[in-house]
Amino acid sequence: MSEKIKYLIEGPKNPKQTIILAHGAGAPMDSDWMNSVAAYLAEADIRTARFEFPYMVERRETGKKRPPNPQKVLLGTWSQAVADWNCENKLFLSGKSIGGRMASLMADNAKGVAGVICFGFPFHALGKPTNNRIDHLKTLKTKTLIIQGTRDTMGTQEEVAEYELSEAVQLHWLEDGDHSFKPRKKSGFTQEQHIESACQAAIKFMRG
Repeated sequence: MSEKIKYLIEGPKNPKQTIILAHGAGAPMDSDWMNSVAAYLAEADIRTARFEFPYMVERRETGKKRPPNPQKVLLGTWSQAVADWNCENKLFLSGKSIGGRMASLMADNAKGVAGVICFGFPFHALGKPTNNRIDHLKTLKTKTLIIQGTRDTMGTQEEVAEYELSEAVQLHWLEDGDHSFKPRKKSGFTQEQHIESACQAAIKFMRG
């Protein structure tokens, strides 16, 4: 594998499925949220490889916050990750928020990809529901699972119901969850329960 990208790897050495997991815009690959997802998947004998985009690597090295890189750089990093993990077993691309969105943008042009899993998809910019980012989701051919909280401020269940998405796109909703799947106390759910539910949906999707 390339030395350009450093990975956090969990799970078996010879798995039936491998999933590459990219972080969201504001938190690194070893955030509590990312750690929880990777742990659940590893327990299911799925190998998980986490990586960071260049801006997050710089943030880790300097301690200074940086905005996400231009889309071209993010997609280039994803392409390198796919090349690094080009293997015989089923390879899935996944990510939280922007990480998943970038995976969905390049999936149709990547070889050997079995599917895409998006944890909290940013269907539109925060506070700008009419400025959506779904054009590629209308024609996407790679089978894709989007796991979304019903009150995600970047795409609620009501908003997404109005979108015309490709038949390759499946949706799994988490009741009252926000962009990180955190529900309100009155819902009766917890974030931990929703993260576990999201991982169970992802595992079923990968083994389907």
